[in-house]
Amino acid sequence: MPMIEDKKAEVEGVLAVAKSMAVAARTAPKARGDDAIETLIVYGDELNQLADAMKSHGKNTKMSETFERDAGNVAASQAVLLVGLSDLRPKKPDKPLDCGGCGHKNCKGFLKAEKKEGNDFPGPVCMFQSIDLGIALSSACAVAARFHVDNRMMYTIGGPARKLAWMKSQIIIGIPLSCSGKNIYFDRG
Repeated sequence: MPMIEDKKAEVEGVLAVAKSMAVAARTAPKARGDDAIETLIVYGDELNQLADAMKSHGKNTKMSETFERDAGNVAASQAVLLVGLSDLRPKKPDKPLDCGGCGHKNCKGFLKAEKKEGNDFPGPVCMFQSIDLGIALSSACAVAARFHVDNRMMYTIGGPARKLAWMKSQIIIGIPLSCSGKNIYFDRG
């Protein structure tokens, strides 16, 4: 009789949900119909590589304890969905919105602005690109919740993941995924 043991079923289930989350991120509404969202599912040995990158990155910040804690969560997860922005520029600059949300008077000002590298991500960023990222992340997490896969959006995954160069995205947020008897992303100290 064919059988699938619990641990194998749980990992396969989490990966199936991660794939559905990537679909949700892709199909989430995008401002002006312009899609700059990129996803990547990380699992297996690469989770430890990502966790190590997070610990190393954290040593160079004032938040080393937070990075260390979150790295432990990543290492204990079955998978991580990375959701990123591959383009930070204004959407359809030939027909600019000129909203000023980026801190510049108009989209021309944004495009002329000096690009600056922060501790984790570059800027400036078009506000509508940021909104799209938020909607994609929320859509992905809604799928995880619907299938009872524990998850948590983590900013701390993004900078280290970017340095690993697994994606072309310039801004990345990670969503670790876990199937266990207790949600590992709460009561974290």
